Amino acid sequence: MDENITRLDYQDKEIILIATAHVSKQSAELTKQVIEEEQPDSVCVELDEGRYQNIQNPKAWENTDIIQVIKKKKVGFLLANLILSSYQKKIAKGLNTVVGQEMLQGIESAKETGAELVLADRNIQTTLLRVWRKLSFWEKCKLLFSMFVSFFDDDEKVTDEDINELLKKDVLEAVISDMREEFPTIGEILISERDQYLAHKIKNAPGKKVVAVLGGAHVPGVKEEIFKTQDVAKITTLPPKSPVFKIIGWFIPALIIGLIIYGFAINVQTGLQQISAWALWNSLLAALFTALALGHPLSILTALVTAPFTSLNPLLACGWLTGLVEATVRKPTVKDLNNISQDIFSFKGFFQNRFLRVLLIVIMANIGSTLGTILAGMDIVKNLL
Repeated sequence: MDENITRLDYQDKEIILIATAHVSKQSAELTKQVIEEEQPDSVCVELDEGRYQNIQNPKAWENTDIIQVIKKKKVGFLLANLILSSYQKKIAKGLNTVVGQEMLQGIESAKETGAELVLADRNIQTTLLRVWRKLSFWEKCKLLFSMFVSFFDDDEKVTDEDINELLKKDVLEAVISDMREEFPTIGEILISERDQYLAHKIKNAPGKKVVAVLGGAHVPGVKEEIFKTQDVAKITTLPPKSPVFKIIGWFIPALIIGLIIYGFAINVQTGLQQISAWALWNSLLAALFTALALGHPLSILTALVTAPFTSLNPLLACGWLTGLVEATVRKPTVKDLNNISQDIFSFKGFFQNRFLRVLLIVIMANIGSTLGTILAGMDIVKNLL
């Protein structure tokens, strides 16, 4: 495993980079061996504060309040995190090991040797948001579809060759490995930017001898970045949201209201037809998509009643209200939370798991309401013509 160790001299520091696979027992053993032999002043691990807390307390999911997740509008972020962590666990299961074992070993060895622990990775939410906001609308659609298909691709067995390949890939990259050419922005943000951030944290770690435990994909980039100057502020700043979606979000409701008022100006019957078309399409499609997600009857009723109103208010979403009702009526259990990593890759499990079903209902109700808005708008214009 010596080929997975890189030694660098930077100014007055000796920096030792350990290339690991996040699901490999050998990587954990190598981490333990290197830290014990080198007795470094600092140990850097490829974790941010949030992932550090999660890896230290894997049962923290049991305290997740799905209602607060919906209220804070973090359903998409949570689902992305669940998919990525479950992907790791899926691979680890094939290797009969524990996800992040080498990071846990790095943390433990740092304590045992008295080295200072440095959390060297960029905040995962910053990384995902930078990716999301830099993709075009169509790139986002293609990415979501491609990832959805790949998540249900069941690997038969993980071999030694697969482990060697994992040493060359970031976990995030592994999920979308076949899409790097199609989405160069993703590779830049997931790998290159994090290489810069990791290098900055590593070379500024306390002491003269530093050991860094990194995913194998980052070692080549970090090795080069150590000797460069990084603009950390630039790669940790969130790109502003596109004003286009905000403008569209207010323009469409204003246009619909204007067309309905114009319908009444023509005659009362036309105005009533416009209102009926708006309510009918929004209500039926939002309720239908909630039913397709196997929502509770009260959740379906909520979608049916609220969709025509939430579609006219960009600050609200039918899915949020529907999801809140579903989470209240069918409160997820500890068992649901513990089974997420298995259920998320199973069509049947996704619907049986209450936690995942709430997330699905939020998304499906919003999709139904959006389609309802489009079809209702077309119907309203048709009535006027």
